[in-house]
Amino acid sequence: MIRQRQAHVDAQHWQGQPELLARLYSARGLQAEDLQLRLQGLLPPRLQGIDVALELLLVARQQQSSVLICGDFDADGATATALMVLALRSYGYEHVDFCVPHRLTMGYGLSPALVESILAGGGADVLITVDNGIASYEGVELAKAAGMQVLITDHHLPGERLPPADVIVNPNLASCPFPSKHLAGVGVAFYLMAALRTQLQSSWPGRDWPSAASWLDLVALGTVADMVSLDRNNRILVEQGLQRLRRGACRPGLKALIEMAGLTPERLQASDLGFYLAPRLNAAGRLEDMRQGIEFLLEDSPEVALTMAEELDLLNKERRQIEASMQAQAQALLPRLDLGAAPQQSVVLYDRQFHAGVIGILAGRLKEKHHCPVVVFADAEQPGELKGSARSMPGVHMRDLLAWVDAHNPGLIIRFGGHAMAAGLSLARQGLERFRQQLQRAVQETCAAELFARVLWHDGALAAEDLNVATARLLQRAGPWGQGVPEPRFIGEFLVLEQRLLQERFLKLTLGLDHDNSVFDGIWFQPDLGHWPTTARRVRLVYALELNYFRGRESLQLRIERAEPIAA
Repeated sequence: MIRQRQAHVDAQHWQGQPELLARLYSARGLQAEDLQLRLQGLLPPRLQGIDVALELLLVARQQQSSVLICGDFDADGATATALMVLALRSYGYEHVDFCVPHRLTMGYGLSPALVESILAGGGADVLITVDNGIASYEGVELAKAAGMQVLITDHHLPGERLPPADVIVNPNLASCPFPSKHLAGVGVAFYLMAALRTQLQSSWPGRDWPSAASWLDLVALGTVADMVSLDRNNRILVEQGLQRLRRGACRPGLKALIEMAGLTPERLQASDLGFYLAPRLNAAGRLEDMRQGIEFLLEDSPEVALTMAEELDLLNKERRQIEASMQAQAQALLPRLDLGAAPQQSVVLYDRQFHAGVIGILAGRLKEKHHCPVVVFADAEQPGELKGSARSMPGVHMRDLLAWVDAHNPGLIIRFGGHAMAAGLSLARQGLERFRQQLQRAVQETCAAELFARVLWHDGALAAEDLNVATARLLQRAGPWGQGVPEPRFIGEFLVLEQRLLQERFLKLTLGLDHDNSVFDGIWFQPDLGHWPTTARRVRLVYALELNYFRGRESLQLRIERAEPIAA
């Protein structure tokens, strides 16, 4: 189903803005003040627990306590870990280190296994979690029993029971007054370190304390990678981070990733962080150990960082090969499942050959294809246990579905956590079929049928005179676009002048208009190869405008999202 976003444009309210942008912003519910993305516009750090956290950190600095940052093995967790290590070291903390669980052997968060590993290595006076911890009751309990102070910084939704930490900083605590509930883990880490800097500046005003803004490049990458909603606060964080990346005021590792991806820094967009940089960083946590990725972000030498970026690039290529193999396996498994004819459905897959580090990507791909919640399982390190990665789409809350299954089937799920779009869980292998049935039941009983109607939204038609490089530049500058503030898409009819397949996967088209001599390049990355290339001379397209750079030449390109032949 294709639908147009409706916009009521108040011309006076949007005075000074191009008509096209006023329409796009209005259709996304933005106001004129939402376009002010200066750093001064950030919400103040009124997070529950932040004052207690600052007091704990100031005492730790005074006593030069040993501080251990406990991170996570995705891009959000890696950037949050690196940010906090860099900030604390620059603020005069002399004994700061980090740890991160191995995805395949320890699982997610501050687990008892990770705490035991920390204790075996000598322990620490203060443990600080980033991008995890809100569901780590047993791990926190063990750390506290061993005499460590525990500060949790997280953004995932809490369960009914909070871990017994000394303090928790999480915007999604029910009683937290912070207005933006969409901070990524790295955003929470940024706010805590920015508030710490303010405290230090107040206590020692004569010293030149590094600004937390120095690490906004990391905040931008982690925020986009975690696909949190880009509300105004997050858009400020991402835009300010992008500005640093564009002018090269960023970590050597991120410069190296930009070079490795063949991107031009000055033209960097939010989507580039998600499509090109984050997968290369994530590859370390998926196939090896995210410690490699965090050390890469901490590396100060540009030469060493470039070598490490090459290693990450190789890992990412290996990850893509594994993912392609798993997608083929998944397609072979799907016909055996009775997905039913009803629009409300879910997909649960398991195969002994699935790689535990790539199941999240596979779940995401299947979610896009089948437009329903998807859970993909692989064998966990513990015998007889499965590790699952879950993905959902807007309006169908993944963690709430898992909570429903857990409440109606006590003991079926060993552990789970996450947020609306993504979650993780562990399950006994013998419970797989029951989980499949109960997840389907949860979907049917809690989700409205209309949520499962696949809708491709667009922003109407563009006039022929607006199909040009200038409009594409205008749209780029109007971002950042992303989760919650979707990139503009348009609809229109075109003549097919030429078409050819590239690498047997992409469709390259040369397009024209009636009564106009203009010619446009089009690229379709996921064409239906059963019906395309087409013999039709005329097509209706849903597309995005983008700029293509080749051999120093800038040109307009239509990135096609959907195409339909029009009968002659």
